[in-house]
Amino acid sequence: MFYPMKTNISRIKAATRMALGSLAALLLFAGCSFAPVYTPPAVPAAAAFKELTPSQFNATDGWKAATPGDSLIRGRWWEVFQDPELNAFESQVADSNQSVAAALANFLAARAVVKQARSQYFPTVTAGPSVMRSRQSTQAAPSKAVTSTEYALPIDASWEPDLWGRIRNTVKANSLEAQATLADLGNVRLTVEAEVAVDYFQLRILDAEKQLLESSATAYLQSLNLTRVQEGTGLASGQATDLAETQLEITRAEAADLGIQRAQLAHALAMLLGKSASSFSIATNLFTAGPVAIPFGVPSELLERRPDIAAAERRAAEANAQIGVARAAYYPSITLSGAAGYQSTSLKDLFSAPGLAWSVGSTLAQTLFDGGLRKAVTEQARAVYQGTVANYRQTVLTAFQEVEDNLSTLRILSQELREQNAAIESSQQYLTSANARYQVGLDNYLAVITAQITLLTNQRTGQNLQMEQLTASVQLIKALGGGWTVSPETMAATP
Repeated sequence: MFYPMKTNISRIKAATRMALGSLAALLLFAGCSFAPVYTPPAVPAAAAFKELTPSQFNATDGWKAATPGDSLIRGRWWEVFQDPELNAFESQVADSNQSVAAALANFLAARAVVKQARSQYFPTVTAGPSVMRSRQSTQAAPSKAVTSTEYALPIDASWEPDLWGRIRNTVKANSLEAQATLADLGNVRLTVEAEVAVDYFQLRILDAEKQLLESSATAYLQSLNLTRVQEGTGLASGQATDLAETQLEITRAEAADLGIQRAQLAHALAMLLGKSASSFSIATNLFTAGPVAIPFGVPSELLERRPDIAAAERRAAEANAQIGVARAAYYPSITLSGAAGYQSTSLKDLFSAPGLAWSVGSTLAQTLFDGGLRKAVTEQARAVYQGTVANYRQTVLTAFQEVEDNLSTLRILSQELREQNAAIESSQQYLTSANARYQVGLDNYLAVITAQITLLTNQRTGQNLQMEQLTASVQLIKALGGGWTVSPETMAATP
């Protein structure tokens, strides 16, 4: 009874040795890969930013020369503005913003695709136990029909060796896509953080502007009361009183109109923080933030600082790996398969030697004619790669443009603000002189109205310039990549 078992075991061992020998021979070819050798695409990069010259450092309060210790703004970049309320809002972005949540989900999905691709390295093993009961009869003796039950416990295995690098390049391409989606996540988060900062600063500038209009309205009311007294004594005409009252009501209307913009900005902040606009409110507060000196290095650092550039470069590498996947289709595929199991008409004899069955084999498949399909797929992969290279270079050029745009904006705004502050000071002196001349009867009230409008207009212009300066500062930090940087943790983020 034991001899058949020994014979079967010997056969299995012999077949196993043969399969292992074949596998060893196949693995000699496993290092093949038909993907072109990848190097990051070359991009033109100047040695320094055009707007960043030593002669401009003292004239501009929007940037400064980077030192070895502060050339990168890391992590919580918004803290350079030293605004506790802004810090509190920014800390909620990563957890509450839905665009960030969607980008995170995209990264997790891309990482799962990598795991799916890696599963192709291993054999597929399936089991299909079954019980089949049947009845068979013959025309010669219908009464002698036989009813039987057949038990089976088969286990099948198949594996396709990665001879030409198709699986490896697929895994590599998927891993690079996962890295790109991680950079996309960083880009979305940086974009939302910048939007929060810009909206917050605009809202606070509106608060300051409303405070300015209200204080101006208070001064205009005092002028109106003075004019009414002078009208009663005959020192002023009714026309002067009407002008003073008109100016007061216009200013009050302008202060009220700012409420529309403020409400919309508050609603926008609520959306960015993942909250309902109906349940979100932000109290009026004195605005204390001012211009900050933003440190940065040379243009080449943008290639490591900006997440959108990193994502574009990873996708170029991914497209390069896909060329290898397409070229592997020219070569035959080999599938190793095997099956083993037990089969018997009796459950108690299922695991006996006579019930053992097995098979080992291999299959080679080669496409002989496809009408140019593989060639077209390979040409498509090469064209896609060239497109990703062009997109990468365009992303880099756009990054350089955005940095230069904001540098020039800050440089010009610094000069404009100094000139505007001088205009405000001059307007204040003009109003003081006009009030003094009106009170002694040397000028009519129209001169006072003109001086008041001039001062208020210059003050509001100064506040708008301050808002532009803060917005440009935020946009410059965003253009420089914020607190995002390529790191070993980023590159190893895929499983």
